[in-house]
Amino acid sequence: MNAQNPMMTKPVRIDSWLWAIRVYKTRSAATTACRAGHVRVNSDKVKAAQTVKPGDEVRIRISGFDRILIVRQTLTKRVGAPVAALAYDDRTPAREPVAALGVRDRGAGRPTKRERREIDRLRGRD
Repeated sequence: MNAQNPMMTKPVRIDSWLWAIRVYKTRSAATTACRAGHVRVNSDKVKAAQTVKPGDEVRIRISGFDRILIVRQTLTKRVGAPVAALAYDDRTPAREPVAALGVRDRGAGRPTKRERREIDRLRGRD
């Protein structure tokens, strides 16, 4: 491969790869996520220096949901979104739509006893 080509097939660091495919805005944010235990490769928690190669399964915990990616190719440089999408296979299951249960308008004051009971009923806390 050409030294200038960002597309590669050799193993690269997980934090660098997550940054390159645009999961995280910065490489330091990817490193922090690895340190916090939010990144798993083949079901093992990894450090930022862990390498990934094509075929590895990467699970990323973002805002309470797991994102499952299969590595197709490794990247070391950040690329555009269409090119980055070709570097992984997204196996994330579809999220269930989350309804806003018991959400009140800001400044509406404290809920009445009736409203509180309705909110509890909606949330399944009979």
